[in-house]
Amino acid sequence: MDIDSMVKSMMTAKRVPLDKLNQQKQILNWTRDSYREINSKLVDFRTNKLTDKYGVNSAMNANKAVTSGNTEALTAEATATANGIDMKVSITQLATKATIESNGAGSGLTTASSLAKAKINGSNVEITDADKAEKYSLKINEQTFSFTGATEISTVIATINGNTKANAIASFDEVTGKLIISSKTFGSKGALSIESVDGSNNLFEAFKGIKQYTGKDVKPGMDAIVFVNDTMIKKDSNNFLINGVQLTLLATTSTQTDPEVNPSTGTDKPITIKTQSDPQKAVDAIKGFVEDYNSLLKLLNDKISEEKYRDFAPLSDEQKSAMKEADITTWTEKAKSGLLKNDDILREAVSSLRGVISNQIGALSSIGVTTGSYFEGGKLKLDETALKKALANDAQGVMDLLQGPASASTTGVFDKLASKVNNTLDALVSRVGTNKYSTDLTSTFKEESVMGKKLKNYNTRISDMLTMLNNAETRYYKQFSAMETAMNKLQAQSSSLFPTSS
Repeated sequence: MDIDSMVKSMMTAKRVPLDKLNQQKQILNWTRDSYREINSKLVDFRTNKLTDKYGVNSAMNANKAVTSGNTEALTAEATATANGIDMKVSITQLATKATIESNGAGSGLTTASSLAKAKINGSNVEITDADKAEKYSLKINEQTFSFTGATEISTVIATINGNTKANAIASFDEVTGKLIISSKTFGSKGALSIESVDGSNNLFEAFKGIKQYTGKDVKPGMDAIVFVNDTMIKKDSNNFLINGVQLTLLATTSTQTDPEVNPSTGTDKPITIKTQSDPQKAVDAIKGFVEDYNSLLKLLNDKISEEKYRDFAPLSDEQKSAMKEADITTWTEKAKSGLLKNDDILREAVSSLRGVISNQIGALSSIGVTTGSYFEGGKLKLDETALKKALANDAQGVMDLLQGPASASTTGVFDKLASKVNNTLDALVSRVGTNKYSTDLTSTFKEESVMGKKLKNYNTRISDMLTMLNNAETRYYKQFSAMETAMNKLQAQSSSLFPTSS
């Protein structure tokens, strides 16, 4: 008896349900991969395009600031509200923070107790348990900080910086052993109060080497002083807006001692700032948005309408072994086609994106952005001539339409589109288990999603079926082996009863 052939023939029929389960599992995995591709494109459009590229003011600002003269003393960036007034800027004083800096206790110190010992005897001194138990405190802007001699200096710094009410920043110079504390606020308003705490060692004393600290050594913060077209202006920051131009002060332009005196031409090296119209930057940004929007919409529409070939199921390993590689590729392409045909999440995504555009089509048309024919699936078209005219007449209005006004930034077209995309991503996370913040096409899926749970169910059923098939195969081999043994015995008995005549 050819037992192997007989068992194989019988098992082929029994494996049909398993083959169907494996095909369904493969289709599920292919579908999840297709969803993940869509997820990646949506995240890219929402985050990298709408928010980080087109949603920032600089992307659509039709003005630019041109500086000349002492350009190392400041940077200037024109905003959409720049009024075009030429400015001559002289900087006589930069804004500073109120600061106190200790004399330092040397290098190689890590705790308050080691600092205290170094102050008296030098750094190479053994630290005792009593030293570690010493208490060190300091009151900064009415906020009390207490530590022990065993506290790491890094912890001291982190504790002070983590207290928002203290409004102070602490730093430690590892080379000199200096403790530096400054106000978080620039200018004269940035007060810094340092006081001792009764019944405790003064923390600053460990760094500075004085017995009692009263706070008189604080260097007060100063306001920035600039002369714009010979008019003095004081600011509590080195970064501020003048005539719609954002100025960042980097250095003074004058060597005079009194910062409130208009510098003379002999000691001053001023900066000249002129504002120019630069609509091409905004045109390029809006053109890029239209192209990216159309690309995303086309992908979604193509997936929704993609043809589905129901007669092309995933191939089994046995089927692949009997086919050529080119035929396998062609077959698989057809099997993968149409997995998201008429998908409800994608249809809702297209509808919501087109809805945002439709609701603003009147305003968009006024800046040259229109939709094509109905059969084009919501594709946007751009008239650059009309857009340039709109930018020349009201650049801020164009920005407000697309990015939203400063008082309500979420009302812009970009923000509304981003919100709709975010809703779609939430739906994908729930069904597929994708990552709504990642464009990675190899990222893992979350198991606790609808499709993740379904995949678990397939794996369980496949495992159970494999066990059943293995048991059945073993049983068939035993039965046929027993049958063969019995037949051999029967044949032997028959031969003994009816011997062949000679």
